[in-house]
Amino acid sequence: MVCSKLSGQDFKTVRTAFEKSYEYEKEGDFSHALDQLKEVYDEDSYEINLRLGWLNYQAGVFIESIAHYQRAINLKPYAEEAKFGLVLPKAAIGKWAEVTNLYKEILEISPNQTVANYRLGLIYYGQEAYEKAHIHFKKVVDLYPFKYDALIMLAWTNYRMGKSREALILFEKCLWYFPQDPSALEGLRLLGADAN
Repeated sequence: MVCSKLSGQDFKTVRTAFEKSYEYEKEGDFSHALDQLKEVYDEDSYEINLRLGWLNYQAGVFIESIAHYQRAINLKPYAEEAKFGLVLPKAAIGKWAEVTNLYKEILEISPNQTVANYRLGLIYYGQEAYEKAHIHFKKVVDLYPFKYDALIMLAWTNYRMGKSREALILFEKCLWYFPQDPSALEGLRLLGADAN
């Protein structure tokens, strides 16, 4: 049920609106997809606000997207999906400090959330804040020891921090996952190690 206060008929109307919005979205017609949900809009519906946040983001209407995602967050403050959704329009308009804070909020509630840890690690790596990036990539690798994306980033982070031995081991593990990985091979070459 979308909203606890909906009657049987209202439920069907809202369900149909969602169904039609998915059909229009599949065709790339975000304007009509949005219109379907605007007709049944309920400001107290987490689900409708979440969906409107997504559709507005897809349509490139970032301010509206932010407003709906924020409304969804206000309705369900512990839900991660609305925060991950809000990241999209915030990143699209270059609000990186706010994106960073959203990931931190997610991690306050779910410290082991691997997507938030990985993406926060990427932000810190891009800022050359390698010590901070290391914390987040290591968390992901501790939870998923053979997850390529986190392994390669932890390898490069260790390399940037001057931890050659750790970087070497991680680059080699990356080659177990992806035997011809150009990034891992480049890392080994920079370390003067033979990958053969």
